Amino acid sequence: MEEQTPYPAHRPGSAVRSGIPEHGRVPKYYAVKAQVADLLDELGEGGGLPTERDLAERYEVSRETVRQALRELLLEGRLRRSGRGTVVAGPKLEQPLSLASYTEGVRRQGRRPGRRLIGLERFPCPPELARGIGAEPGEPVWHLERVLLADDERVGLESTYVRVARAPRLDVDFQPDSSFYGYLRDHLGIAFGDADEKLETVLATPREALLVGTPPALPMLLIHRFSRDQDGRPLERVRSLYRGDRFSFTTRLRPE
Repeated sequence: MEEQTPYPAHRPGSAVRSGIPEHGRVPKYYAVKAQVADLLDELGEGGGLPTERDLAERYEVSRETVRQALRELLLEGRLRRSGRGTVVAGPKLEQPLSLASYTEGVRRQGRRPGRRLIGLERFPCPPELARGIGAEPGEPVWHLERVLLADDERVGLESTYVRVARAPRLDVDFQPDSSFYGYLRDHLGIAFGDADEKLETVLATPREALLVGTPPALPMLLIHRFSRDQDGRPLERVRSLYRGDRFSFTTRLRPE
């Protein structure tokens, strides 16, 4: 069993008791994690983290204890790998749960949005997809797949399905690194009305992890969206996969 160690008192503004049991003792790796987190604040974004050996000597623990603490900080997005070392990561991107596009959401935070085309294909619509986008089974549909970028960092993967009849020249007029919503609005005069959206946590498939550039064990945030246009007609289905260590989502709640 992991050795337990006393832990300092709760700090104002942190999570409720910071996960500390009432008896005040926590696993040793967790205490090291808290100390390393304080060190990250001192180093600042982009600052290089000392080696596991140096940290083990500093906190007088085993390298395995340090390794477990760093593993959690990596999963939480506080650290990131850079070459052969580890550096302090920047703040997570906050994406609104709204009909605003990914491009608009990233741009509002002073980051440079981008997308890298994986593929644009046309195929007969399968029955399980038809209803969500207002298509007949077998009707031609587009599948647009792109890697999401923020300042050239790969942060997600987006798959969009739309009827060819709604965007017949998508393969000719659309710039793959631009906003699909902007294209629909500016080129086709299609405005969004509303959407149904579901958010869940998943693990990426080996293919998805390779495209996004993450370990398969990294938790991902998956959003399924079915959108309708201003007339209430089904428009698109979007499957967006975001890195759990680089994204958080926000929304404003109002009484019904």
